[in-house]
Amino acid sequence: MTPTGHRRLILTRHAKSSWDYPLIEDQDRPLNARGRLAATELGDFLASRGLEPEEVICSSALRTRETWERVAGAVIETRPELRYSDKLYHASPETLLEVLKTAHAPTVMILGHNPGIAEFARQLPAREILDPNFRRFPTGATLIVDFQIEDWADLELGQGSMLDFFTPTRPG
Repeated sequence: MTPTGHRRLILTRHAKSSWDYPLIEDQDRPLNARGRLAATELGDFLASRGLEPEEVICSSALRTRETWERVAGAVIETRPELRYSDKLYHASPETLLEVLKTAHAPTVMILGHNPGIAEFARQLPAREILDPNFRRFPTGATLIVDFQIEDWADLELGQGSMLDFFTPTRPG
C-alpha cells in the first residue's frame, strides 16, 4: 500500500510473445513459453515485495492480457479493478500519460508495449536510471515509481522516484 498523498505506478512491458503464427494479427499473438515463465517470475517478484496493484489498466492485446493473468496468479490476494484498453495498444508516451491520469487507485499497474512504454518509463523519474536494461526496456521489464501527488490527474513527468526496476532472468 502507498502512504496517503502518494501514488505508485507499476509500469510493465508485456512478456515475450510468440512469432510461431505468422498469419494471425499482431494483437492476437500469444506469449511463448519463455514469456509465460517471465510473467510468472514478475508476479513472484511483485509478491515478494508486497507490490499489489489496486487498479490494472492493460492493453487489449492478447500478449498483455496473458502477461497480466500470469502476474495475477502469483501476486494478487485481492481483486484489483481491471480495465482493458485499446488505447494502450502501441500507445505513445502521451497516450500512456493520458490513460494514467484517469486512474483512481493509489497503486496502479499499466501493461503495454514498446516503443511507447520504454519512452514513457524514461520520462517518469526525476533522476536518470542507470541500469543497462532500462534503456532498452526488454519484454517483461517493469518500473516501479512513486509520486508525491494526491491524484493521478496531478501527475507531471520527471517527478517520480524509482522504487525498483525488474527484468526477467531471461528477458527478450
